[in-house]
Amino acid sequence: MKLSVNMFTVLLTVASGLSVTAAKAGPVGVDQSRTQAVVQVVLVSGTVTSPQSAVLSPSVGGLIERIDVDAGDRVEKGDVVVALDRELDMLDLERVRAEEAQASSELEDSRRRLAEAERVGPERGIPETQIKSLRAEVVRDEAALTAAAAAARQQAAVVRRHDVRAPFAGVVSQRFSDLGEWVSPGDGLIELVATDALRFDFRVPQTYSSRIDNNTEVVLSLDALPDVEIPGRIQAIVPVKDPGARTFLLRVVAESETPVAVTPGMSARANIRVDTGREAVVVSRDALLLYPDGRKTVWVVDSEGGEATVREQRVETGAEFDGLVEIRSGLDAGLAVVTRGNEALKTGQVVQVR
Repeated sequence: MKLSVNMFTVLLTVASGLSVTAAKAGPVGVDQSRTQAVVQVVLVSGTVTSPQSAVLSPSVGGLIERIDVDAGDRVEKGDVVVALDRELDMLDLERVRAEEAQASSELEDSRRRLAEAERVGPERGIPETQIKSLRAEVVRDEAALTAAAAAARQQAAVVRRHDVRAPFAGVVSQRFSDLGEWVSPGDGLIELVATDALRFDFRVPQTYSSRIDNNTEVVLSLDALPDVEIPGRIQAIVPVKDPGARTFLLRVVAESETPVAVTPGMSARANIRVDTGREAVVVSRDALLLYPDGRKTVWVVDSEGGEATVREQRVETGAEFDGLVEIRSGLDAGLAVVTRGNEALKTGQVVQVR
């Protein structure tokens, strides 16, 4: 009989339109839905490239006497990387320098004899034709000295060119020759790649070409260093599109110093923040719940009558960026939505907002 009375009481309560208050939920974190500019984050893949690379070759022929570098070595501008045997050319240099010294001595002697003839000529009756001949000899000796000096400078330059030097700072990526080989002018010895001011080249779908400019924000990352993010700056937008891939080249440089481990040829990724030109309601990504049947909902907090209760609201979403989700329909701006503790809520449940 007591059981029947309790059942009657419950039925009466339901029939009277009263509801049984759900148990209070634990504390929840909330955030406000708001209107702001929508940004589309475009992820593209690319490659780290070098601003300079060169295959170094000798300008003179010779036998390789010394190789001071190997693949992977870093060199500074002006460092000797390969030295050719210079013994024979040094002998030629000594010869032409001796010829220069002889020409200088002969010029000094002819000038002395001309000066003496001009000084004592009138007293000793030296004919004018002899003085003119001495003057012509001085001119010939001056020309001979000029030629000898030029030959000495030329041979000195040939000797210097037996040292192949790095034209810029960088890293040796390949070595093509070995000690003792005979090389001719133009033969490749080593490949040098600059590692300063590295560039990041990306192929971007041409649909974004009108929405990307030099002020577009870019964040770089590398597969080899997944935990490192590098702020980037767009250096060049190459408008020539690849007709096959329907892409254009986007060249980015790092705003901050790149890690030492970054080298040309590495694969890279870029998050490009593209302005969509529109504003929309957005909420924190943590506020969004996804169901297996495809539904997307958020829990909205209503604070009426002194208590905060929640209700589930179905929404349609758009772009995701910066930890936010664009709400295309189902939610207005200015509402409090649950971002923490929303996993087991029930409609009408009282919550503690923190």
